[in-house]
Amino acid sequence: MGLIIGYLRVSSDQQSNESQRKTITERFNVDKWFEDHATSGTTKATERDGFSHLKDFVREGDTVVVYAIDRLGRNTIDVLNTVEQLAEKRVALISVREGFDLNSDHGKLLFTMLAGLAELERKNLRARQLAGIARAKAEGKPLGRRKVIDSNAVRIWRLENSASIRETALEFGISLASVKRACAINHS
Repeated sequence: MGLIIGYLRVSSDQQSNESQRKTITERFNVDKWFEDHATSGTTKATERDGFSHLKDFVREGDTVVVYAIDRLGRNTIDVLNTVEQLAEKRVALISVREGFDLNSDHGKLLFTMLAGLAELERKNLRARQLAGIARAKAEGKPLGRRKVIDSNAVRIWRLENSASIRETALEFGISLASVKRACAINHS
């Protein structure tokens, strides 16, 4: 009998792996954990530090447990490749949320269908998002974050004081990029 390996991933620094860990530990006695923080699901699993270490660590007979299949990735092909790489090492994969063991034929079939549906839903969501943006533009609604810097004031202060970009940034408490944008907007 091999080890039970837990794998956790969150997409941003504002998120925590703790709810995933809690859900997994309620059902499995995990021997070793691997984690990726602030890592997008669009990054291939093999390009993530935590998952790469997991892949190097696991041995035949081990079982990898994830909270949900989307923790492995958002792209069906990448997730399928990841599953195949684990299968080649004779490592089992269990997804808690979807409730299947990817080593069984039924689990593989269900996984392939769910991964395809998840990818389709992401594409549909993106299409709806782009349609909403196009509609807002057509209606003349402002997009993006509300501007908090008075570009004209930044440019005038910089000119009047013969200040560098860095000095201007310090004066206004803004980034160097914000100073550059403020000055570029008024020069065009």
